[in-house]
Amino acid sequence: MKQTLLTLFPGLYRLRIAQLRLKRHLANLRSGIRFARHRAQTTLPYTCKKHQSLLRRKLGSTDPELQENKITNLRLSVSRMDGILIRPGETFSFWHLVGKTTAAKGYIEGMLLSKGGVRRGVGGGICQLGNLLFWMALHTPLQVVERHHHSFDPFPDDHRVLPFGSGASVFYNYVDLRLYNPTQHLFQFRLWLTEEHLKGAVYCDEPLPYSYHMEERNHRFHEQNGRHYRENEIWRHVIDRRTGRKAAEELMIHNFAEVKYDLFSTTQR
Repeated sequence: MKQTLLTLFPGLYRLRIAQLRLKRHLANLRSGIRFARHRAQTTLPYTCKKHQSLLRRKLGSTDPELQENKITNLRLSVSRMDGILIRPGETFSFWHLVGKTTAAKGYIEGMLLSKGGVRRGVGGGICQLGNLLFWMALHTPLQVVERHHHSFDPFPDDHRVLPFGSGASVFYNYVDLRLYNPTQHLFQFRLWLTEEHLKGAVYCDEPLPYSYHMEERNHRFHEQNGRHYRENEIWRHVIDRRTGRKAAEELMIHNFAEVKYDLFSTTQR
């Protein structure tokens, strides 16, 4: 297998990460972006979308301890973000709120998806929070100005309720999830954990004229040059609440990812 210089020399990889983080930090200072930073414990009156995801799922042969550790990491991240208000003209940034996930802050080793595979790392597992936030944001008029997704599909589906590729990966600080509020409305994320689920909701200060529904299309597995890939599209229907008619239809995501598990030993939908 062909290896890159970054794989052969871990020191180069760490240097490259430091370079990218510094570049993003300097870009933030120069950008003039108004980041959302104010939080409120009083919930706004109108619900846009609620969602929940299981805290524990079967993920291949990964160590179950990493999922328990992930819950600790999620609690810490949620505590930095719950109640965040996104005012008109402001941009929500995952990392602007969470900050660097370090052991000194209480973060522990969880599962990370990096360099085409699974590994352990401090703060691992909080991509689940990014997934939840992104899915809820798709059901609002907030604009997704930055979103990343892994270029590989690491695990067979297990209790999947959302379409493949509907999440958002995050890696401090240059792989971010950013949402811009182009409206005159105020939005708010509320987030919490139960024994079994990560839960969230997005609220607004006024009722919105439209609702939003997601549809998966053209889902398939196929083979290229001896490797298997998974592909789909996620479309959004914008519905006029007054008439119930479709006002718009938008392609939100086109996913194309290499499959890292044995397709023939699993049952996929």
